[in-house]
Amino acid sequence: MNEISIREATKADAGLVADLSRQTFYEAFAAENTAENMDKFMNETFTREKLMAEVGAAGNTFLLAYQGEEAVGYARLRETKSPLLVENGTALEIARIYAVQKSIGKGVGRALMQHCIEIARQRNFRIIWLGVWEKNQKAITFYSKWGFEKFGDHMFMLGNDPQTDWLMKKVL
Repeated sequence: MNEISIREATKADAGLVADLSRQTFYEAFAAENTAENMDKFMNETFTREKLMAEVGAAGNTFLLAYQGEEAVGYARLRETKSPLLVENGTALEIARIYAVQKSIGKGVGRALMQHCIEIARQRNFRIIWLGVWEKNQKAITFYSKWGFEKFGDHMFMLGNDPQTDWLMKKVL
């Protein structure tokens, strides 16, 4: 097995990031949601064009995970206003962290999470936080092993389906 390498994405990687975003989101959630809600979300909210525009935008950092020459995952870090339950100005959000289906369980998530935490520490954030679908037990277990704890929740619209995301944080 090739080692996982991580690098920061540049604007030139926008198409790759968008394609990985759409692929991994669909792989992660299509089986648990209706085709109608997935199609609406993918075609209206999670479009390739909107995702490409995020790469290089202020407050966004994208990380790409590679196994050999193949991109197998990514993460999006976002410096935005934190939820009220997290101290403003001291928290960095892991807005997305995904691996392609065939690479889950092969260290991609671990490598990406290590990099996310390193970046948060380098930038002097005291807290790192994320949102995770309450029905995604595998991800919740992964985040819990990294020391993340639930501190609230919020609604996420997947198409026409209001879903509950847990908000989880880790104090650095």
